[in-house]
Amino acid sequence: MSGFSGLKTPAVLDCGPRPGPAHPGPGGFSGLKTVAELVRAPAALTVLGDTVAGAAASGVPLRGRRLLLPLSSAALYWAGMALNDWADRELDATERPERPIPSGRISPNAALATAGALTAAGLGLAGLGGGRRGLLTATGLAAAVWAYDTVLKPTAAGPLGMATCRTLDVLLGAGHTDRTVAGAAAALGVHTLGVTALSTGEVHGAHPNTARAALATSGAAGALAVSGPARGRWHRLTSLAAGSGYAGMVGRAQAAAVADPGARTVRSATKAGIHGMVPLQAAIAARGSVVSAALVAAALPVARLLSRRVSPT
Repeated sequence: MSGFSGLKTPAVLDCGPRPGPAHPGPGGFSGLKTVAELVRAPAALTVLGDTVAGAAASGVPLRGRRLLLPLSSAALYWAGMALNDWADRELDATERPERPIPSGRISPNAALATAGALTAAGLGLAGLGGGRRGLLTATGLAAAVWAYDTVLKPTAAGPLGMATCRTLDVLLGAGHTDRTVAGAAAALGVHTLGVTALSTGEVHGAHPNTARAALATSGAAGALAVSGPARGRWHRLTSLAAGSGYAGMVGRAQAAAVADPGARTVRSATKAGIHGMVPLQAAIAARGSVVSAALVAAALPVARLLSRRVSPT
């Protein structure tokens, strides 16, 4: 997986025959479903909470034009997904032949154009919603996404590049940076760092030390998410409840990967890491707004439901 979802998608070991025609039709597109598959449309629900968490941590609510900031985040996420498939098209021809480009349902040029158009849309929405500061942050985020997909992903710096994307996405929603906002951004960044590093073992398994490191970073992320200032008692309790949900979802799966770092277990832990971003975001958001936390948490069942139609990986 790419974009700033936190990971690189797993390779399918037994994909079966390649579906679709050998070459794309006119314009490279075979329908809206193909585009939805290209950008992993439902998975964008897991990034909307980044800007919500950032706004709650900063005390600057998402109102009026600022409601465009989560949409900017989603557009940049989709851009990264399309760019991921363009960059991985040769590898996917072997490992993921069912994806839109290798299956012939969309051309590489059309996928690249989609990534460019969505990047432009994301920057435009950030400028409208967050002004000059929002545009500046989104520009850094877009640069980090493109750098990850085209250069950093296969290198040792890949996990750090992905963590940078998530950190900047939280800052996009914040509008300013202080100690509280930095802690919230670091929580998502640290979580992403560990999960992305672990995800490199989705095909051949991971080293036990990598699994242990991922579990440790998840513990640090959970602590950062719930340890900042809260508006009141119920805000604190809601944050702790969301943080406990995060620890149960992600920690249990990563502990299993420590015990058995084989490919199947690592893939399960990776999936838990993607979904675990939602309760982590909710834990941060709850410290400033219980309503915002509830809205963030509601994204998880919706994303799971939609993922039955369009795979998030």
